[in-house]
Amino acid sequence: MKSFEAICPVYNEEKTIPLFFERLQGVFDVLRTKYDCRLTFIDNGSTDKSQELVKELCAKYEWVSHIVMSRNFGYQSSIECGVRNSNADYTGFVDVDCEDPPEMFIEFMKHIESGYDVAYGERLDRPEPWVVKMLRKIFYRVTRATADERFILDMAEFSLMSRMVRDAICRDNNSFPFIRASIGRVGFDIKNVPYTRHKRIAGETHYNMRGMVIFAVAGILSSSTLWLRIPVYLFPIWFLISILGLVAFALTENELYYKLVATTGLMFIAFTLTGISLYLARVYKNGLGRPNYIVNVKKSTVRGRPVT
Repeated sequence: MKSFEAICPVYNEEKTIPLFFERLQGVFDVLRTKYDCRLTFIDNGSTDKSQELVKELCAKYEWVSHIVMSRNFGYQSSIECGVRNSNADYTGFVDVDCEDPPEMFIEFMKHIESGYDVAYGERLDRPEPWVVKMLRKIFYRVTRATADERFILDMAEFSLMSRMVRDAICRDNNSFPFIRASIGRVGFDIKNVPYTRHKRIAGETHYNMRGMVIFAVAGILSSSTLWLRIPVYLFPIWFLISILGLVAFALTENELYYKLVATTGLMFIAFTLTGISLYLARVYKNGLGRPNYIVNVKKSTVRGRPVT
C-alpha cells in the first residue's frame, strides 16, 4: 500500500489544532482504503500549549509525528523541513487554521491517481480586505512576469505531490526557501483545483503586512534576476539622454541640461547599486551554507525515520 503524508506547519495554534485534527481524521478515513496515511506537525517553536496538544496526539495515534524547531525559523522553513523529512509516496501541505480546507486532499489525490504529479489549490478569492487582495494579485503577476523560470499564478503551498517531485525540490539549496516557485521550476504535470479560501476556524493569524512585504521581496529575488538586468536595458536610454543633455548644455550653456545629466546619472547608479547589493546579500547568505532550520530532536516525536 502506498503512503500519504500530510505536512502541517504550526506556530502558537492551540485553539486550532483539535479542530483541524478532527477534520483531517475524516479525510484520512476516506483515503485509508487505498493509502497508509500519516500526519506530521512541524512546530516552529510554539510558546503556547501547541506542543503539549500535539504530544498528546502522538501518544494516542502512532501515525502522528511531531518535528519541533529549535526556534521560529519562519513558515517557508517549516515547509522545507517537511519536504526534506517526508518519506511518503505522496506528500501534501496544509495549514492548521483550515483556511485551506483539508477535505480537498481527496480531490487532489484523484488527480494524482489520474496521472498528474502535482495537484494544488488555486486561490480564486479569500475573506480579506480588497486592498490586500489587490496587493496579492499584483505580487503574483509581477513575480510571474519577471521570473526567470515558470511561476504558477495564485498558487501557495497547499498542494499534493509525488515522491518524484518532492525529491526534485529537495535538490534546491536556497537561503530563502520559496517552495511554490520551486514547484513551478522543477516542472512535471501539474493540475490546478480552484477554490475560495475559508475563514480561520479559530485563533488569530500571525501573518501581518510587514511579513507580506518581506515575503514578497524575498520571493521575487528568489525567482528573478530582472533587477540585475534592468540597468543593462536602461543604459542605452540613459546614455542617449546624457549625450543630448551635454550637447544642449554646450550649445546653450544652460545649467539645467547639465543638472539633468547629473541627476539621471546619479539615479541610474543608485538603482544599479541597490539591485547589486540585494542580490549580493543573497549570494553571501547562500555561500555561507547555513541550514534554514534546526530541529530540536529532544522535543520531537518521529517514528521509524531519522530527522534532519
